Amino acid sequence: MPGFHVEKPHSLGQDAAIERVQMVLEKMRGRFEGQVKDMQQTWDEHVMSFSFRTMGVDIAGTMEVLEELVVVKGSLPFAAMLFKGRIEKSIGEELEKIVRS
Repeated sequence: MPGFHVEKPHSLGQDAAIERVQMVLEKMRGRFEGQVKDMQQTWDEHVMSFSFRTMGVDIAGTMEVLEELVVVKGSLPFAAMLFKGRIEKSIGEELEKIVRS
């Protein structure tokens, strides 16, 4: 299955970056409540596994928060490949907000 991959450098340190990611994800849940269904997320130390359904498409992946880098990657069904660039751009923009706020 094809996938997406986004990396965003930061200078927050791992713990502060994880804290910001968690805070922003809570806000995003409310913002996208009508568009995103079955959202699941679990943390294992500094790696969050996630899955959700949007516009009839299932998306799953991981977000790894390192000391100076956040890496988001996951799989996309073939039906969503037309939107891969837009998905990666949106993820990158959201990560930028997280690491710069």
